[in-house]
Amino acid sequence: MNMHLKHLFLFAAGGLLYNVLELAFRGWSHWTMFFLGGVCFVCLGWINEVVSWNMPLWQQAAIGACMITGLEFATGCVVNLWLGWAVWDYRGMPGNLFGQVCPQFFGLWLPVALAGIFLDDWLRYWLFGEEMPHYKFL
Repeated sequence: MNMHLKHLFLFAAGGLLYNVLELAFRGWSHWTMFFLGGVCFVCLGWINEVVSWNMPLWQQAAIGACMITGLEFATGCVVNLWLGWAVWDYRGMPGNLFGQVCPQFFGLWLPVALAGIFLDDWLRYWLFGEEMPHYKFL
């Protein structure tokens, strides 16, 4: 049960932080972004669970940005294309894929993923007594 509560807490923290980021940069958010942010944050936390702490941070951030982009694409296909809720539209951006993802936002997800990895690792250490984070930079 503790593992479920931990992941629920991390999910809620990620969802809330993502909504705060959207409010700060876009001025509004959509309730579905809470769920997308929560799933993204939990997935970022799994990087160090699956791969070694010896993986350089830049590689972890690249994996995280790919995960976020994939989840954003899947969510966009459902909420924007299938349900027609128009939560976002990147059709005007160069290199976009069906208006749901674009290279420019992948570039934005790199530092966001890095921050999420750090935050998840330290929350797990401080709140749940997991291994103290240690990183390889190159």
